[in-house]
Amino acid sequence: MMFDIVTGGAGFIGSHLVDALVGGGDEVLVIDNLASGDEANLAGHLEEERIRFLKADLLDDGWQEQLKGADRIYHLAADPDVRGSVRTPAMMFANNVVATERVLEAMRAQDVPEIVFTSTSTVYGEASVIPTPETYAPMEPISIYGASKLAGEALISAYCASFAMRAWVFRFANIIGERSNHGVIWDFVHKLRANPGELEILGDGRQTKSYLDVQSCVAAMLFAATHAKEAYNVFNIGSEDWVDVKTIADIIVEEMELTPVQYRFTGGDRGWVGDVPRMQLAVARLKALGWNPETESAESVRRAVRALLVSV
Repeated sequence: MMFDIVTGGAGFIGSHLVDALVGGGDEVLVIDNLASGDEANLAGHLEEERIRFLKADLLDDGWQEQLKGADRIYHLAADPDVRGSVRTPAMMFANNVVATERVLEAMRAQDVPEIVFTSTSTVYGEASVIPTPETYAPMEPISIYGASKLAGEALISAYCASFAMRAWVFRFANIIGERSNHGVIWDFVHKLRANPGELEILGDGRQTKSYLDVQSCVAAMLFAATHAKEAYNVFNIGSEDWVDVKTIADIIVEEMELTPVQYRFTGGDRGWVGDVPRMQLAVARLKALGWNPETESAESVRRAVRALLVSV
């Protein structure tokens, strides 16, 4: 049994990770300020006293001592709003870069030896090699969010080299599924709830990306953390195919049993400033350890839609 700290553990991916850690018998402390997370995502564990929960902001003080005795910290806490990062770059920097440095400093002070960090495919920017491998260069993010995550990666690499820490960094494709509260699927479902006859689609609908179910993502994270033993480990996590935005709209319309629905495209080759129109990650490095994605993009989308329709 390990003692794990999960920052952002009340959020979408974080709460699924907590489910898996508790299921594996670990002791878990969740630290979350609930800015984008929801304590309801942890309700079952809290009622059964299977985890501890600390409501705290990583930019404040008072939580650092809670890391004492931890075997590993899963640092998922972040501002996830890629689209909104252009409006609030200073806030994105604070929540994603400054907070990461504060976590690393607390780890150093409390002798926590290991960190798992959730990064993003957007660190690659508009890659000229698709599927994009972990060795791709130069890494030139086009969103503030991507830049903030790349800065976090650099800090973790430096702390591992300087203070004998070990890290696993995961660059995610689009992770979707139950408990998600943002993204294209959430956006489309809520738009269609408000107006079942018309759907606004940002861009031209041909933006094409990789999608993966959240449970498969968490399984990949834990698999890699068990099997990869370098001091600093970097892995892409995603499916081996992709799907365009219009197809996602078609799946949602079909699952909601709506007809006819008129699509209204806003135009341009991307949905917003910082949007990467084409993204698929190479996952050969993770497959070489023995992991394979369990679902393709379209099936992951369909599962995510069904989960969201049950909850809204």
